[in-house]
Amino acid sequence: MSLGYHDVDFGAERPPTAPDVTLANVRRFTAAAGMTFGRFNDHDEARKEGLPGAIVPGIMSQGILVALIHRWAPRAVVRKIDTVFRAPIQVDSHPVARGVVTDKNDETRTIERGHSGRKRAVSIKCSTPATIPAWMKKKPDCRSQ
Repeated sequence: MSLGYHDVDFGAERPPTAPDVTLANVRRFTAAAGMTFGRFNDHDEARKEGLPGAIVPGIMSQGILVALIHRWAPRAVVRKIDTVFRAPIQVDSHPVARGVVTDKNDETRTIERGHSGRKRAVSIKCSTPATIPAWMKKKPDCRSQ
């Protein structure tokens, strides 16, 4: 069944999905994207950079979110994806992708799943707390450049 605009209610939640972020799948993605960096493809190389292990590339996380939308509404057109990365998703972890309709516009017949404000309705969360490496906690000093 394909969803139409009037089939979707404000606040409607999508069932959570568990994306495949195994090392093998991340390696396939990064090879296709030309991003074969150690931080994504090798746990030991990522640890040398201060990470707890290999991490999922941001654009793969965004792709997971878009796939969530398309599973829910196959004919949907994603015009914008606004992403805030709060912590890395670790490769071989068990993240869960969830979504909530945060806005409907009857005039333009558009639906938002995620808002440009503070509320992020489409999210990926790990079932275990993410470890944020020290280098990500520091704000860059752009004055020296």
